[in-house]
Amino acid sequence: MKSGSLFPAPAFQRVAGVDEAGRGPLAGPVSVAAVILDPQRPIVGLDDSKKLSEARREALFPIIIERALAWRVEFVEPREIDELNILQATLEGMRRAIAGLQPAAELARIDGNRAPKGLRCAAETLVGGDRLDPAIMAASILAKVSRDRAMVAMHDAFPMYGFAVHKGYPTPAHLAALAQHGPCVQHRRSFAPVRDWQNASGPV
Repeated sequence: MKSGSLFPAPAFQRVAGVDEAGRGPLAGPVSVAAVILDPQRPIVGLDDSKKLSEARREALFPIIIERALAWRVEFVEPREIDELNILQATLEGMRRAIAGLQPAAELARIDGNRAPKGLRCAAETLVGGDRLDPAIMAASILAKVSRDRAMVAMHDAFPMYGFAVHKGYPTPAHLAALAQHGPCVQHRRSFAPVRDWQNASGPV
């Protein structure tokens, strides 16, 4: 494994960018995406998903899916996050996303400084990769949009928490709802402050 710098471009033909969304929220899954871009079908406007508006992310989402050589999005749900811890759950999501690519990646280029073990391809970490590498940018957009859509859908089942607005992040409104209603099945019981209310009455 090589960390911190890019492999020479000719060494690998199918390079998967890998990124996640949702490590910090108190509720909902962590979402991991892997994308192999097709150099014959370039995508204009890729960037770190955090720098793009929601409308721009939504506009790029179907373009990435349509033009990518391969893509995969994996969710790791709250129960598994609680069992593994958020770092290991994220790495497991990366393993699943990379393994699900067809055609398979020759190299997984992962945003950050940690790569999962046991991959069937070479791996490289790249700190700040979602600002530097187009495939990681594409993965960050797929991960973010997929998770946001899941949280909006979750709002229908648990409207009292406001998931459609804050997407599970610990905003004042979310913390107030958590204090009032207690945690639901979509909350991460291993995360503070959810632990403080996990025995409170409310939706289960």
